[in-house]
Amino acid sequence: MSDHAVLHVKGRVLVGPDDIRDELWVVDGRISYDRPVGAQDVRTVEGWTLPGLVDAHCHVGLGPHGPVDIDVAEKQARTDREAGTLLIRDAGSPSDTRWIDDREDLPKIIRAGRHIARTRRYIRGFAHEIEPEDLVTYVAQEARRGDGWVKLVGDWIDRDLGDLAPSWPREAAQAAIEKAHSLGARVTAHCFAESSLRDLVESGIDCIEHATGLTDDLIPLFAERSVAIVPTLVNIATFPRLADGGESKFPRWSAHMRRLHERRYDTVRGAYDAGIPVYVGTDAGGTLPHGLVAAEVEELTKAGIPALQALAATTWTAREWLGRPGLEEGAAADLVVYETDPRADVRVLAAPRRVMLNGRVVG
Repeated sequence: MSDHAVLHVKGRVLVGPDDIRDELWVVDGRISYDRPVGAQDVRTVEGWTLPGLVDAHCHVGLGPHGPVDIDVAEKQARTDREAGTLLIRDAGSPSDTRWIDDREDLPKIIRAGRHIARTRRYIRGFAHEIEPEDLVTYVAQEARRGDGWVKLVGDWIDRDLGDLAPSWPREAAQAAIEKAHSLGARVTAHCFAESSLRDLVESGIDCIEHATGLTDDLIPLFAERSVAIVPTLVNIATFPRLADGGESKFPRWSAHMRRLHERRYDTVRGAYDAGIPVYVGTDAGGTLPHGLVAAEVEELTKAGIPALQALAATTWTAREWLGRPGLEEGAAADLVVYETDPRADVRVLAAPRRVMLNGRVVG
């Protein structure tokens, strides 16, 4: 398709869960619901159309040992694009991926800067590793580097305890979150365990990644403060393997990880039932492959979230949460077309019929 062609998208256009239209037009890379006058070169695509999918926890530019070369980062981004993921919240990366912003054929990225972790309390090569007295300084730095988000590592294994433990004293976390907010950034945190959550939420955090430690007594606090969670269930599925690997050295930690895994679906369903915002994220990068967005949506439905709400968590509500448009008039034409209705069966998401970025068919 030439850059100047007009594209006519027909069938069922899912502008929102309750806003379904028969067609849209793509003119100069933008969405229009008015037929263009005098269009000569018109191409047609038919099917069920959604806004480009959102992966709200994805690490482009990150590999098993830290930052990766540009060609590897590009392959990661292409893999996500081919899966229909056209908007990524990169929840921490040591790589500079700003060059992707100049590529109209790669997903749009909202960055959280680099992870900020306690010294020797995270995966080597991934994060800034610092002590609490430096937390505010590093949060300010990453708030300025990112796109409105900062990523903390809220807990990790404490070798002296042999189990997960909070990374930051409450006072340090609260000061850092307040600093980020003063700079216009939201804050999220990696948290597996229970013990780090109350202090972070009461300190004003905006989101928790994984949230496997969310318990019945904490759920009302999250709901009251509208703290979102991104469960990354495709990543939580690896907990038994991780527990097996650490059994001999850290048996207490291993048993804890197995318990968190066993109750993962109940945790997510309890959060959803209480009205806590839940969004789709895969935790791709590091050791997990890219392109798993459809699998994560299916995992949310296995947890008991209704299919339409699981779909919204990677489309309409996710884009609204991140402040990015969907299929609105005049928005960039970032959309995915499917053969059948994804509301009826979310597994359809694994087989996009057409993928379009900025009005160009890229897959």
